[in-house]
Amino acid sequence: MELRHLRYFIAVADEENVSRAALKLHVSQPGVSRQIRDLEDELGFQLFERSAKSLKLTAAGKKFLVEARAVLQRADDAVTSARAVANSAGELHVGYAPSLTVKILPTALRVFQEKFPDVRVSLHDLSSEEMLAKLRDGKLHLALTVQPPAKQLRELVFKTLAQYSTCVALAPKHPLAKAKSVTLTQLAQEPLIGYSRSDYPDYHEYVTRVFGPVGRIPRVAEEHDGITSIITAVASGRGYALVPEPTICMAGPRVKILALKPDGEKICVGAIRRKGPVLPLVEKFIAAAKE
Repeated sequence: MELRHLRYFIAVADEENVSRAALKLHVSQPGVSRQIRDLEDELGFQLFERSAKSLKLTAAGKKFLVEARAVLQRADDAVTSARAVANSAGELHVGYAPSLTVKILPTALRVFQEKFPDVRVSLHDLSSEEMLAKLRDGKLHLALTVQPPAKQLRELVFKTLAQYSTCVALAPKHPLAKAKSVTLTQLAQEPLIGYSRSDYPDYHEYVTRVFGPVGRIPRVAEEHDGITSIITAVASGRGYALVPEPTICMAGPRVKILALKPDGEKICVGAIRRKGPVLPLVEKFIAAAKE
């Protein structure tokens, strides 16, 4: 569960309408609906009673709304407190992809903060498209994510930090979960749980390349905008997911992570920054990430 799930839920609860909530949040209506469905799936109960014209909170939804408001308020208070103690040493805005950087980011933060304890590092969990846009707009200093196609690196520079194998996430009770590894042929006819095409178009190109050798592209049964939602959907038995090897660290016992045989295309993860003169702190953070 992520903070944006709570923000979307509160907006829908306040407006009692997905369209009005989407306008308020400045996002698409399908995106809001998807976030609410993902949240309900993860919680395991309905938050809204749905009718043709509006949404009404269930009894459980009303209780959850109170707690969700409190969580967001505490998060806002934490940001305010941290910002208050930040001094002239500087602030670094870093975009990141959770499933790809779970091994890189914690170490990078520890090493960097040991050397620069007065620098505030602000982390932003964003889609690939959002990270590239915010880098060009100057709203991010750097981003830690998968290597994008060369055509998308206009005005940007990519530095490789790690390469990971593609693995397969399955529900523990899935028939294939008993094996030590699975093949593309076995997966080609199974429903795939993936990232949304609008936010992660490169992911769908990647899936096409991965399954190219078997001449069959799997059916994408569901699209989600984050790894948390994908793992939840996989755990419920609605399909499998292609995930980078570090996902093992964050998936827990809800899913089984198996090797893909033969090994396919490696997932290249690195740091992206703007071309041209670079803030010394940006280079220092990239150096910390390399450790």
